[in-house]
Amino acid sequence: MIFEKLQGIIEENLSIERDEIKLESTFESLGIDSLDTFQLVIEIEEQFGIEIESPENMKSIQDVVNYIEEKTNEKVNS
Repeated sequence: MIFEKLQGIIEENLSIERDEIKLESTFESLGIDSLDTFQLVIEIEEQFGIEIESPENMKSIQDVVNYIEEKTNEKVNS
């Protein structure tokens, strides 16, 4: 669910085809630069209602999914 939503955000904001976006994809392999990352962080924060403190630590789609899962679980459990 989170992965599919993230695929949609990336596809919509960066015009990257959904089928190119895999869990193991890195930002670099998708051609996502620091400006794109900043744009994605804002969109992810809005869509998931979380705050991303250290986006520079996220290098792959899997990293982002794990982070979102962790943050949304924290919100539910607090």
